[in-house]
Amino acid sequence: MAGFNLSGERHNPDILTCLSNLSNDEVFTPPDMVNQILDKLPEELWHDPNAKFLDPACKTGVFLREIAKRLAWGLADKIPDLQERINHIFKNQLFGIAITRLTALLSRRSLYCSLEANSRYSIVPFEDENGRIHYDPLCHTWENGHCIYCGGSQDVKELNQGEGYDNYAYEFIHNEDPSKIINTINQPNEDNDMRFDVIISNPPYQIETGGAGRQAKPIYPLFVEKAMKLNPRYIAMIIPSRWYAGGMGMEGFRKMMLENKQISHLVDFINAKECFPQNSISGGVCYFLWDRNYKGTCSFYNAEDMDHPMERDLSEFPVLVRYNKAVDIIHKIRRLDEESLESLASPLCPFGLPTNMRGAEEKTKKTDIVLHSSAGVSFIPSDAVNKTNQYLSKYKVLISKTGSEHALEPSNDGNYRVISSTTKVIGPGEVCTHSYFVIGQFDKKEEASNLLKYLFTKFARFLILQSMTSINLSRNVLQFVPQQDFSKTWTDEDLYRKYKLSQENIDFIESMIKPMDDREE
Repeated sequence: MAGFNLSGERHNPDILTCLSNLSNDEVFTPPDMVNQILDKLPEELWHDPNAKFLDPACKTGVFLREIAKRLAWGLADKIPDLQERINHIFKNQLFGIAITRLTALLSRRSLYCSLEANSRYSIVPFEDENGRIHYDPLCHTWENGHCIYCGGSQDVKELNQGEGYDNYAYEFIHNEDPSKIINTINQPNEDNDMRFDVIISNPPYQIETGGAGRQAKPIYPLFVEKAMKLNPRYIAMIIPSRWYAGGMGMEGFRKMMLENKQISHLVDFINAKECFPQNSISGGVCYFLWDRNYKGTCSFYNAEDMDHPMERDLSEFPVLVRYNKAVDIIHKIRRLDEESLESLASPLCPFGLPTNMRGAEEKTKKTDIVLHSSAGVSFIPSDAVNKTNQYLSKYKVLISKTGSEHALEPSNDGNYRVISSTTKVIGPGEVCTHSYFVIGQFDKKEEASNLLKYLFTKFARFLILQSMTSINLSRNVLQFVPQQDFSKTWTDEDLYRKYKLSQENIDFIESMIKPMDDREE
């Protein structure tokens, strides 16, 4: 139905494809993407005059508008008169909660062709200016400087402007019982125990917590969880993919999603620009369909291969492996039941030295030790690091905690380098700031050098990529990388042979990972 108005006539262009986004956190959804999501819902919904739909985070009203088009077509036989049909759809089937005053106006304009639902320009006669698009400018509920509902910081000016302003206290998640909002939206209808068939949205992604570097907390999980509490027949949302393996405070949400057998479909976009051309969203985005009456495996789609979904148990691994073709490779590697490289890696900040620490350009004492920072090499007193530190007297591999790709987006040829070319061996008496972590504790430099060469193989970097959903690296991304005997040098050919990878497996790895110079720097 995309590209048609409610009466079935083609219209062009669609203004909602042209709007600039409010921010990277409040992203407008293009109509084509909305229709791709709607295509996952059962056809029967568009022929049901009693089906009810809610967008709890309206920005442009595009979800409800595209649903209206489908209902206008699907209900033609049941309600032949077009105006009567439109009145019924907009008054009884489509409901929204706007996230700001501006988006409330945008949504009403998209749906009703009027900023005010009760104006003479509205295509549906409503009793008040809101229609079925609700907006209430709430304030956050502060406790110890943070909102008890979303975690936003009281010190962030935009979140604390006072009563009557847009404080980004999104109504759907800033209350204990979202059904109370529904009753407000539904007035003056008599059905105050309304149940929704579909809750569908592209919710706000994060909110500032006032931490270092204007740290932000993911809030899209709160929208998903609130929607599940309302227990509709279906939930469909487009959200960042970082929950697969990372994200601040995402452990509980990740576990819930991976173990949820009601997620029937999940479509993954590694590069968010495929959905939102104007935005770089680290780790990409995904959309899912949750079905109340379903229990089973999930049809998992890679966006670049939509014709070949894979039926998967999302809880098979501790993180969600996003490439379907990688699953078979991981299975073959795990048959040997080897320890992962994760157990050889340090935590972040292995020497307790902050990111901004810098030393002298030259040694001032013979006992000074070498400091590696993002500014290069310098020298610091030996007592800056505890002498009992397990990595201090060993050879180890230094690796940046930031990966090579911007927002984890592949290069134009679709390939990744994954780790930085600055990855190198450092020796006894050499330490690093919080910008890095280290792997290995070797007495022989040769063993550390062989580990470095192993990390530079396409095989190892491919496996690191399977645990990444942002540009950030830590020891957790090594969980699929098996340990080797580092008394010898490993090549990709050796590793492909050891794990009995098929030519199809090898071709997939080779097609994704860029060559990398394996010389020490």
